[in-house]
Amino acid sequence: MASTTCSAAHLTPLLGNSTEAANYICSQFAAASAATTDAISATNAVYLLFSAYLVFSMQIGFAMLCAGSVRAKNTMNILLTNVLDAATGGFFFYLFGFAFAFGSESPSSPFIGRHFFGLNKIPNPNFSYDYNFFLFQYCFAIAAAGITSGSIAERTQFGSYLSYSSFLTGFVYPVVAHWFWSNDGWGSPFGTKLLFGSGVIDFAGSGVVHLVGAVAGFWGAFIEGPRIGRFDHAGNKVVLKGHSASLVVLGTFLLWFGWYGFNPGSFLTIAKAYGSNGSFYGQWSAVGRTAVITTLAGATAALTTLFVKRLLAGHWNVTDVCNGLLGGFAAITAGCSVVDPWAACVCGVVAAVVLISCNILAEKFKYDDPLEAFQLHGGCGSWGIIFTALFAKKEYLQEVYPSRPATSYGLFMGGGWQLLAAHVVQIVTICAWVSLTMGCLFFLLHKMKMLRITMEEETAGMDLTSHGGFAYNHEGDAANEKSKAWSAFNKGGDHDGPTNAQV
Repeated sequence: MASTTCSAAHLTPLLGNSTEAANYICSQFAAASAATTDAISATNAVYLLFSAYLVFSMQIGFAMLCAGSVRAKNTMNILLTNVLDAATGGFFFYLFGFAFAFGSESPSSPFIGRHFFGLNKIPNPNFSYDYNFFLFQYCFAIAAAGITSGSIAERTQFGSYLSYSSFLTGFVYPVVAHWFWSNDGWGSPFGTKLLFGSGVIDFAGSGVVHLVGAVAGFWGAFIEGPRIGRFDHAGNKVVLKGHSASLVVLGTFLLWFGWYGFNPGSFLTIAKAYGSNGSFYGQWSAVGRTAVITTLAGATAALTTLFVKRLLAGHWNVTDVCNGLLGGFAAITAGCSVVDPWAACVCGVVAAVVLISCNILAEKFKYDDPLEAFQLHGGCGSWGIIFTALFAKKEYLQEVYPSRPATSYGLFMGGGWQLLAAHVVQIVTICAWVSLTMGCLFFLLHKMKMLRITMEEETAGMDLTSHGGFAYNHEGDAANEKSKAWSAFNKGGDHDGPTNAQV
């Protein structure tokens, strides 16, 4: 916002050479100006905090979606992993993650942050870092971990969840966030040396959040292998339906609600005018536009999925529609602030086709992901990164990223190839980095026999074997009998589970 100053020297002649009156007026003006600045800062802080609360509410959505998508015998297990994603993520993002992501204080590095470990020197006015900013970024970190948990559901040892969640939120994800969101990251649009003279436009994280979580989940699911019974002996698919469509729909709506903090909240502030003060148009308008664009991408993806799956499968499937909707959201997350509403509809239609195609390929290669997390967040997230490079609008980019060169914008909008090249590099580097780190972690856990549960545990269900009984009271009597039988089985001695190849 433009600032206005009061000069007693200029006022004195206008007030009959009364210096006292001029000084008094200027002191009151300064006080009013300071109060206005404080009000703007408070407004922005409340906006960011409210956005963080919305993003955190997505953890409820993840929990409900995951619970409904697994079989009843694994409900308590998947719910507990979602709770612990938030708990372990909070602790390790506080200790290390925030510093690795946003610790750009001099000396800085384009590859990893070096400062603010344990929130040391926070609040920091030099970077406008306050506790509300930490909370908002923490919610994004645990969202990435939540994506991964869905890929490896129903067959993973509980200790492995703690290992991967800590490593992902404390190190792997923050490094990627530093590359593309910090002031000095090598792919950031905020630095002085921009990748291909453009930098990467990943506004709310189709790559930083969704692709990171998806690739991590892919390696976990790939190394573990499919669940028992997912494919028959001839290699044909067998549908292992989740036990509650109601929970799937509830989780989807909660995620939809939270996305209004995920995407519009990524502006970080709202009280900012575009142009002169007193204008009708400002960042508050861009926030509203971003929410509308998010809605349109999800809606068109859901409708496209509804009719395409009707043609392919012959019936209307609510679970497929929910996943299609979420795929549209994951895709639009990168470019939600810099595209027009009509482009969001294009994004949603293509995202649905990408998701359906990825699911067909997954079944062909016998890849088992109970939540379709890799297909949804990886496939649609990658499409969203490319989409942004094709459809980003020049005017919106100049408003949201005013320090970037005005000549670099969407290829289909006349902006040249630079942005597309930067985004291809982003996809490749994220896949390589997460594969190197999380792939090695899952492989190490597998070799140490700490990754997959035994065949007996998987058949009985993890609620019974690891968590003391089933999640639902109406199964209590059967759970007690099975629990006694399982305890007797365990007392009989150690039983090695099948190898990954046997499963």
